[in-house]
Amino acid sequence: MDINLADSNVTEALGQALARSFPGASPGAVVYLQGELGAGKTTCVRSLLRALGVAGLVRSPTYTLVETYNLAALTCVHVDLYRLHAPTQVDELGLRDLVGPGCLLLVEWPERGGAAVPAADLDLMLRYAGDAREATLSAKTPLGAEWLENLGHDTSLSSYVSNLT
Repeated sequence: MDINLADSNVTEALGQALARSFPGASPGAVVYLQGELGAGKTTCVRSLLRALGVAGLVRSPTYTLVETYNLAALTCVHVDLYRLHAPTQVDELGLRDLVGPGCLLLVEWPERGGAAVPAADLDLMLRYAGDAREATLSAKTPLGAEWLENLGHDTSLSSYVSNLT
């Protein structure tokens, strides 16, 4: 699925739509967020977390590497691997222990962690497109496919979707 992100408001709308279309906390999920610096990864995650019910401060994990948000039925873990120097450092974060029922793991810069990063259910690639940005979402598992199908039914983004696959 390709989405035109004309401005940060649409990036925030994408995060909200991802929260609304989330298949549920029971199986847990892993989302990769990829793209250049400033492409909107953290903006999208903040909006998603707010829409899921995170009420307090939503910090960027650029320096802490991991920020955890505990909700009633879901634990959301936002990870930023940009500052890692080697994939071996991912093991020290204990990400594999966070994968499973009741956990949503949101990983920025997953390519920096290599094979040590848990596999994605959904991959979100953000890139510059002139003065705007574009998002491409792709499912990597049946859960990711269900999530994308649900997202495809969210009419709030319909005018921005350029390719629904």
